[in-house]
Amino acid sequence: MLFNIIPTLLKIVFICGIMWVEYGFAMSAVTAVTLVGYIYFTLAVTEWRLKFRRKMNDKDSEANTKAIDSLLNFETVKYFGNEEHESNRYDKAIAGYEKAAVRSQTSLAYLNVGQGFIIATGLVLVMIISINGVASGAMTVGDFVAAHAFLMLLVQPLNFLGFVYREIKQSLVDMEKMFELLSVNQEIGDKEGAVDLPEGQGEIEFSHVNFGYEDNRQILHDVSFKVGAGQKVAIVGPSGAGKSTISRILFRFYDVNDGAVTIDGHDIRDLTQSSLRKSIGIVPQDTVLFNDTIEYNIGYGRPDASKEEIREAARLASIDSFIEKLPDGFDTIVGERGLKLSGGEKQRVAIARTILKQPRILLFDEATSALDTRTEREIQESLKAVSKDRTTLVIAHRLSTVVDADEILVLDNGKIVERGTHQALLEQGKQYSEMWTRQQEVANYQEKLLQVQE
Repeated sequence: MLFNIIPTLLKIVFICGIMWVEYGFAMSAVTAVTLVGYIYFTLAVTEWRLKFRRKMNDKDSEANTKAIDSLLNFETVKYFGNEEHESNRYDKAIAGYEKAAVRSQTSLAYLNVGQGFIIATGLVLVMIISINGVASGAMTVGDFVAAHAFLMLLVQPLNFLGFVYREIKQSLVDMEKMFELLSVNQEIGDKEGAVDLPEGQGEIEFSHVNFGYEDNRQILHDVSFKVGAGQKVAIVGPSGAGKSTISRILFRFYDVNDGAVTIDGHDIRDLTQSSLRKSIGIVPQDTVLFNDTIEYNIGYGRPDASKEEIREAARLASIDSFIEKLPDGFDTIVGERGLKLSGGEKQRVAIARTILKQPRILLFDEATSALDTRTEREIQESLKAVSKDRTTLVIAHRLSTVVDADEILVLDNGKIVERGTHQALLEQGKQYSEMWTRQQEVANYQEKLLQVQE
């Protein structure tokens, strides 16, 4: 504004004034019409061509999304032999981007040609008026040269202002996606006056909780339970019963519709999300690792941890001996999403990461459901060691992993239909007992199959 735009505007005003005073109405009128025509044409065409820039950006995002999606899921692509399909899909998206980019550049050329035509027309008209003035003796040859020079001086600032306007509008279009992201309201935010979770034992209580992801689809119905400090409580039930929803509510990814969730007597809605999540450690069913070293992935639980603390966490998770056998040890790269490690190894890294975090509350969300029986037993031993003397909430599908829980809650269609210890629930002979019988039959069959293979 200070060194370019304001001086340019002043130059335009002065030139128009000089043309009016020195050379009369006709020449100043031509200059004014040229100026107004140039500005109007530039504004109109720039607004018109923005749609091509937007489409170009959309097609670019679409092509990048398809490329990233196919590369991240390369195993699935190869399973089904769809390399050519993915290549054609990406090629089609790139063709769309190419078409939009060509139209954007073509429209820019149209803008430049139009601007040049308007300026050229203005120059020709000024020269005709000047020539007639010289021929009639009203103007000198010097006046002819000066008028032409003044108009040429007007062309340069006009071109500059046109360029600045075009670039600003184009940049704003390029930043629209960012503006859209910035305008999105945070669904779950810290309330005004939210406080950090004070030190405590980690007692969890769900009190008459009702929740649904949508208004017309309720997931949890009047769920109430308590996990005392240092206790282990398990939540079991069929798929779709709402088990994992409880973990999302505890981490406050969503707020309950009715009721309350408290930790050590503090409603989690009154706490800062950062302090809440620092106090909870989770070992999820599907452990996703970063494409970095094993040391980095374990250290992710507490980025400021020392190498010694990371190695101690690996030892407690019973993965240190495996790491030491690797050629690069803790510096081994695990690959995209940890694909260079087996399921059991990834779970042990997740356990070590949680140990390093040192939370007061542990959450195991079906942490062994995707593992074979032998690996599951090994992981369970690590989980027992980790959860000792800590408040533990276990979300499980396999009942054999929760027989030692202080209380087992059976969740069905979002309601707690049974609760009690393993033995007490078996004696009741209801839903839990039926689930246990079915799973034991499957487990016995798998055990016999392993014995035959060995």
